[in-house]
Amino acid sequence: MDYMTQIVQPTNLSLEVILLRLGAVFMLSGLVGIERQADNQAAGLRTHVLIGLGATLLMMLSMYIPMHLQAGDPARIAAQVVSGIGFLGAGAILRLGATVRGLTTAASVWAVAAVGLAVGAGMYVPAVVTTALILLALRVLDRFERRYIPKRVLKNLHVYVQGGEVRSSDFETVLEEYGIRIRSKAVEYSHAKSSHQFRYMMYVPSGIDYDKLHDRLLESGPVYKLVLDDI
Repeated sequence: MDYMTQIVQPTNLSLEVILLRLGAVFMLSGLVGIERQADNQAAGLRTHVLIGLGATLLMMLSMYIPMHLQAGDPARIAAQVVSGIGFLGAGAILRLGATVRGLTTAASVWAVAAVGLAVGAGMYVPAVVTTALILLALRVLDRFERRYIPKRVLKNLHVYVQGGEVRSSDFETVLEEYGIRIRSKAVEYSHAKSSHQFRYMMYVPSGIDYDKLHDRLLESGPVYKLVLDDI
């Protein structure tokens, strides 16, 4: 058996191979961490590297125990890593009102743990290919989404109307013209002031011209005040 064959043997856990696997996952998880840190995410370079190193070491430990101590299930520790990494991923997720941020970073944390397990098992090629695909998904697919699948931002719109015959459908028609999707709506009427307040929670596409939307809504009825808030 030549030198390279020994290196790639999954069951070979010599000191040289252990150092090689830790070094490999350090670089692979570091690449994903750099990408996340460049995007100003909470789980950045250090977090991803630590997760990758920990997963790799635990994978090698799960292989070492059955081989040298003749006890234990080699899949047990790996299974615990897969389920336990969810706690770290949950820490990267932030809920800001109705908006959720950090799901992609949580997914990258989970994927890096899988890369670490693969490297720990000596599966270098799948680990490298997976890392490349993770970076492809984070960078290239992100640009694809921004260009071809624009995100919609959740906002609140308050329309205040004084007097006159006004229907909610008059404003909804304008919103539909701008590709806005209404999630919920409510109407309040004040007899004392003879005024209406229309409230819309809506998904607004990116790149919308708010000045033109403002003007169109004003043209739809006796509107005296418009308030648009982020959620």
